[in-house]
Amino acid sequence: MSTEVRVPENLWEEDSEAVITSWLASDGGSVSEGEMIAELMVQKIQYELQSPASGTLKIIKDIDDVVEKGELVATIG
Repeated sequence: MSTEVRVPENLWEEDSEAVITSWLASDGGSVSEGEMIAELMVQKIQYELQSPASGTLKIIKDIDDVVEKGELVATIG
């Protein structure tokens, strides 16, 4: 069973979008729960996205993709 990695809904108050600026883990690579796996930019503020589980990362959204709160960006299986 896969764990979904979604853009957190509590990082910023406005309904603005975020941009994925980098993936800190590789697609198909092994990640640990709590590990920083991506960076998001919202209104010139950089946020780090943590892995919610341990397993193999499957990236769905690419660097420079614009994403919204709650949007699925990866899975961990």
